[in-house]
This record gives sequence, C-alpha cells and structure tokens, in this order.
Amino acid sequence: MDGHDTLLRQTPTALRPLLGLTVLVVEDSRYASEAVRLMCLRSGARIRRADSIEAARRHLAIYRPTVLLVDLGLPDGSGLDLIAALTGTSPRIDVILGTSGDDDMGDRVLAAGADGFIAKPVDSLLAFQTEILRHLPAERQPPAPRLVADDVINPDPVAYHDDLNHIAQVLRGADGDRTLDYVTQFLGGIARSARDHDLDAAVTRLTVTRDRGGDPAPSVAALSDMVHERLAAAGPI
Repeated sequence: MDGHDTLLRQTPTALRPLLGLTVLVVEDSRYASEAVRLMCLRSGARIRRADSIEAARRHLAIYRPTVLLVDLGLPDGSGLDLIAALTGTSPRIDVILGTSGDDDMGDRVLAAGADGFIAKPVDSLLAFQTEILRHLPAERQPPAPRLVADDVINPDPVAYHDDLNHIAQVLRGADGDRTLDYVTQFLGGIARSARDHDLDAAVTRLTVTRDRGGDPAPSVAALSDMVHERLAAAGPI
C-alpha cells in the first residue's frame, strides 16, 4: 500500500505544514525516535518506526512512506546501504534523509543518494520541517505565510534510560570491531541528543583510541562504568 493513499485528501496548513505526510524513521534509539515522533505530531505528519534495516524492509514491503529518515548506525548494518538500495527504486520515496551523530557523515549520505542530511541531535522543530519541505514539490507545500515555531523538542527521559539499558547489554560483549562501531555510533548519537557531554567525550576517546590502533579495552570499560552510573542514578523506571 502506498502511504499517500490513506492521506490523499489531507493538505498541509500553515500550522501543520507536514499534514498528509507519512514518515518512516529507521532508528534503534528510543530517545531519538521519540524526538522525531513529537516533531511529527506537532507538524501534522504520521510516523512509523523501524529499529533495524530488516524491520524497515518489512515496513516497505507493505507501504511506501512519503519521508524516510534513516539513522546510519543500525544493529544489523549501515543505514547508508539502505539509502543506496532505495534511491534507485521506482516509484521512489519522495524524501530520503540520513541522520547521524557524526556531522562528517553528511557527504557520504548524499553520495549514497539521499536528498539531505540531519545531524543529531534532531531536536529543532523548524530545522526538521524545513529539511523535509525543501525537497517536496510546490503543490505539497503549506500555504504562505507559514507560522514558524523554532521550538526545541525534549523527549521523555524514560526513553534515554531505555537506550542506556540497551547499550549496557551490548557493552557486555563488545569485543569486535563491528560491535564497537555500533557502540560508538549509538552512544555518540544518544549522548548528543541528551546533551550528555561527559558521555559524548568518553565515546570520542574510544573512537580516537581505535583510530590510533590502541587497545580499546580501557575505554570500553570506562564507557560501561559511565552507563551503569547513569542507570543507577536514575533508579528503576
């Protein structure tokens, strides 16, 4: 089913500029997904979520969203591969965007065939709406003048707690390059989204150590300690 069919009669408004659109966010972080959900809610768009490439493919076998927002660090592979596979399909998804906590990934996202890139944290309502709207044709634009609200979206901290629980499990067996790639991408993204500067700095230290060919074990242990400290401080939720 085409995602446009069920929303065909809905047109965007100045207050809800994304009304009539369906967004599929491919993101394993609950915290980042919640931010996107809140922005879609404020903007009038419907949202569906897939937490892996495989889950995204199952969604896409059933319907075609208007907008695809793909995180690059997913548990079963790189979001770049999913973007590259979908840019050549027909009919093509109207807007394909990549997102990452690594600002330097923008060029690779565009090279893979995406229409644009959104750096994490994805928390500016104005930036989110603008990046989607600038890739849509004139007939799908909201009427002018558009009422712009540059609000910063703050997801429920429970979602951050859930992300930390998830990565704590992954860190227990973080002994291979692919696992460490995932850990740094996931933790870097959620640390930036939650503005946890100390955790973000620890992720950076691990990345630098690996880039220089050093032993990552001490940095992994330090990351694990920081994650567990935050879980203990938050208490059961």
